[in-house]
Amino acid sequence: MFTGIIEEMGEVKAIKKGEKSASLSIAGNLIFSDLKLGDSVATNGVCLTVTSINGNVFTADVMNETLTRSSIGELKTGSNVNLERAMGENGRFGGHIVSGHIDGTGKILAIKKEDIAIWYTVKTDSKIMRYIIEKGSIAIDGISLTVAKVERDNFSVSIIPHTAKETVLWEKKIGSIVNLENDIVGKYIEKLMTSQKGISKDFLLENGF
Repeated sequence: MFTGIIEEMGEVKAIKKGEKSASLSIAGNLIFSDLKLGDSVATNGVCLTVTSINGNVFTADVMNETLTRSSIGELKTGSNVNLERAMGENGRFGGHIVSGHIDGTGKILAIKKEDIAIWYTVKTDSKIMRYIIEKGSIAIDGISLTVAKVERDNFSVSIIPHTAKETVLWEKKIGSIVNLENDIVGKYIEKLMTSQKGISKDFLLENGF
């Protein structure tokens, strides 16, 4: 589990592509203080498993499902990526619950400065938009952000200078593709409401919810 609070930006050092898979080698600094084989690292929001470590470079395998559902397949040697280790038992929960399991991608429609803030407007499909609510949480390339505005097929977030400076968002342009992960709570509630017989609005009200 992750929190969406990016620890550092890493750099893609090498990419080995298979027919329907890839192997990424990524350099960093901070995350290597206690990184071990088998650990999970959110890379632009995608949960990857460390398969080897060589100095300050770790390698992870990427399967076809990940390549087709996320923007990982667009990375190149030299690309910067957001990195976050899985949350430790003694860590502070500074963001929101992020699984590292990407729901899909979005495209940046607009980038607008407003005093110190920067507004990003992202367009995505209805399957993702259905779980996005104003003042709710969204992970963009693994960054925990608060939704400020919601339209029919797009949403907007407003970020502070620190977030822009310390993550790959500062590199993004209009038309850039970003990874999106919805707040997991809403998805589970919908699943329970639609799959379990007897659970309805009336049932919840009668039982104090």
